[in-house]
Amino acid sequence: MRRLRSIFGGSVGNLVEWYDWYVYAAFSLYFAQAFFPAGDRTAQLLNAAGVFALGFLVRPVGGWLFGRLADRRGRRVALTASVTLMCAGSLLIAVVPGYDVIGVAAPALLVLARLLQGLSVGGEYGTSATYLSEIAGREHRGFYASFQYVTLIMGQLLALAVLLLLQWVLLTDAQLEAWGWRIPFAIGAGFAVVASWLRRGIDETDSFAKCDAPKSQAGALRTLAAHPREVLIVIGLTMGGTLAFYTYTTYMQKFLVNTVGLSRTDASLVSAATLAVFMCLQPLFGALSDRIGRRPLLLGFGILGAAFTVPLLTALSTATSVTQAFWLIMAALVIVSGYTSINAVVKAELFPVDIRALGVGLPYALAVSLFGGTAEFVALWFKAAGHESWFYWYVTACIACSLVVYATMRETRASSRIDADQAPSVANSRP
Repeated sequence: MRRLRSIFGGSVGNLVEWYDWYVYAAFSLYFAQAFFPAGDRTAQLLNAAGVFALGFLVRPVGGWLFGRLADRRGRRVALTASVTLMCAGSLLIAVVPGYDVIGVAAPALLVLARLLQGLSVGGEYGTSATYLSEIAGREHRGFYASFQYVTLIMGQLLALAVLLLLQWVLLTDAQLEAWGWRIPFAIGAGFAVVASWLRRGIDETDSFAKCDAPKSQAGALRTLAAHPREVLIVIGLTMGGTLAFYTYTTYMQKFLVNTVGLSRTDASLVSAATLAVFMCLQPLFGALSDRIGRRPLLLGFGILGAAFTVPLLTALSTATSVTQAFWLIMAALVIVSGYTSINAVVKAELFPVDIRALGVGLPYALAVSLFGGTAEFVALWFKAAGHESWFYWYVTACIACSLVVYATMRETRASSRIDADQAPSVANSRP
């Protein structure tokens, strides 16, 4: 029960972190006009996507700060601090006046808020992946670690649920564009306060508690430099996976409106439905990795992703119904599940305990900043330039590069560094 309570506590905080992060993406269709000068819809969305990408640029800094904190002071301390910082960013967006009131200060404060959120999420991933992987027993580590993406996707669904509630029940489109978009950010700030309180009560992992490495050296960049191969593996295996994930989740709502031609309500429904199924797939793929290993799932994603990205996105761009759009996106997300369900545990299994949170978080954040965080911006840039299909090939090329890493890396389940730093009674325990 202690393990289950700890996984729940860590996961709830992760859910809140990602709800706050994705509320920006879900509501940018409404608030883009509030923060930027008048212009055509694509230009305003491009500006909003640019600020979204800026949040990703500081994620490596967050990965370093919170990874260092987690490796020195403990996973619980870092997890609590990261969700508190997210609260501050969401609250700022909820209260800042629009461009028509304070001019250029409005987008400037929006950038500041996204930078705070970027630092928070940059630290959340590595620490959360480390915590869930360490707290789980060896035989079910893939299953439990998959809940990182379960809660990540649940955060997106919660953001979309708030959007649909406001769209269908509470507010008109005019009210949403005028002031209603502020509501979800205020809700997120409140959730973050609750999650911070919950995380203060979770158990520290045995791996960290029993670590013999000097805490003064834990989490240092010079210590991380002693593991160059592992760092490059994390960057390489993340590259294609994170780009595919953000393409079919965060960017997809805008793609359905701006390219396919669906209404904003229909686009939200399709996104919510596909994400709900996608979320349920994560534990299934995670449990499968506990039986057959992590590498076969990564190879499946790499091969199928490289082969079918262009056909799927091309077909989706000409979809004529909500049902057709749903099944095409769902097919893509089944493929992406081969990466999302196990990427956290694979990275955690590469590093020793004294550098694990930083080793997972920093190179991952670098890769996400370069590829995942810029997905919307690159896609909209290609569309504005009149070459939208070039983005499909860009995604394919990145997945192909990651496939090379999957084909050459070792099976981490069989050589997990987590097992080396856990006592036998913990490593072999059953949930």
